[in-house]
Amino acid sequence: MSTQTVDLEPRAGFAKRVRRITRHPSLMEYRRLVFLVAAVNLFVFAIGLRDGRWLSDGAFALAPIADMALINLSLGILIRQQRVVNILFWLATRIPTSWPLWIRWGAGKVFHFGGLHSGGTVVGTVWFGFLLFAMAANRISGAAVPSDLTLGLSAVMVGLMVLMIVSALGPIRARFHDVFERIHRFVGWTVLALFWAQTMSMTRDVGGSLTEAPAFWMLCLITLSIVSPWLTLKRVKVTIDKPSNHVVIAGFDYGDTPFAGSSNALSHTPFGQYHSFANIPTPGKPGYRLAISRAGDWTGDFIENPPSHVWVKGITTSGVARIEDLFTKVVYVGTGSGIGPILPHLLKRKVPNRLVWSTRSPRATYGDAIVDEIEAHTEKPVIWDTDEHGKPNLTTLALQAVRESGAEAVIVIANQKLTRRVVHDMESLGIPAYGAIWDS
Repeated sequence: MSTQTVDLEPRAGFAKRVRRITRHPSLMEYRRLVFLVAAVNLFVFAIGLRDGRWLSDGAFALAPIADMALINLSLGILIRQQRVVNILFWLATRIPTSWPLWIRWGAGKVFHFGGLHSGGTVVGTVWFGFLLFAMAANRISGAAVPSDLTLGLSAVMVGLMVLMIVSALGPIRARFHDVFERIHRFVGWTVLALFWAQTMSMTRDVGGSLTEAPAFWMLCLITLSIVSPWLTLKRVKVTIDKPSNHVVIAGFDYGDTPFAGSSNALSHTPFGQYHSFANIPTPGKPGYRLAISRAGDWTGDFIENPPSHVWVKGITTSGVARIEDLFTKVVYVGTGSGIGPILPHLLKRKVPNRLVWSTRSPRATYGDAIVDEIEAHTEKPVIWDTDEHGKPNLTTLALQAVRESGAEAVIVIANQKLTRRVVHDMESLGIPAYGAIWDS
């Protein structure tokens, strides 16, 4: 097996050189959404300064500041709700393949909605900090409102929200991921409880009715959003097929047959670490499978000590590969266990596809059954054995597959570095490309 050399550099094409810059990962849609949220809030803040919305008669107007904090935090929380995520993907993939490619290219970026989560929560925290400052300033000026209780609750909330933001920063999250997960969950729950207490305290301060406050109803919605995944928590039986010491195929059949392009979250204990894996449903068969490869302590322990039961939380949630519906034909590029999210689409055969899969000793690692399924359900798959041939140039292989098959888009399921490189290379050449953005 050999890799033909393909010229990836634009031939004096100005548009291609521009795309090399505009499609760079540092300018991806996720970050553009973060910037959009920040820009809109800066505009609102500036207009409010001009119109005296935040400061009136020498005192800060707490209500509109609190409203802005709540609006942004609500956006940040609700956009990540599993049902909202599924709705976003459903809406994006309603666009027919007869529409211009540039429209479908943009719609396929729906999975970058996490930028609204990051932007909303960070900017919402800034507004809450401004609210705390405004409260303290009013009290220093002699105002009776807010009460000491409201001030104290607000200060603790701001401190905890800052802790959540700091723990979510890329380098910190990558190095201390387990700590990040615990902070995000348990500190998040604490902030929600404090939010309720602060809202009730502020309502009492001004002598209003709780149910007449917009914050009350928004908090009800936020609380339902956060609690909802836990209402589906269940302990289920799992069967384990272990083709090698690197990977296991976990099988489930408890009355749930998920759709292709979805994932489920598993844990050994009801409130322990949850890890999401792509579901592999087989058309015409109940239940589903998961390919779990060794990629850390949790997965290593799962492989070495296969459990008889696990906990499943939430509903099946759409993932990046579901956007294949927007195109007439796609090329899937995967490495190692990245075949897990790809396989259900090969089996479903809804969208014609080609596959480029790079992995070590595919049959020895993943078993004959998986490889046989792949070869039976996709046209001319390129299965690159890295033990035999070394690491390939995935960009070159992907581009060859696109040119040979006439595919409209490339979907990449690999590690972060490879995913970003291949997506950037493809999009620089004017080929829509998609891959996980590691925002959760």
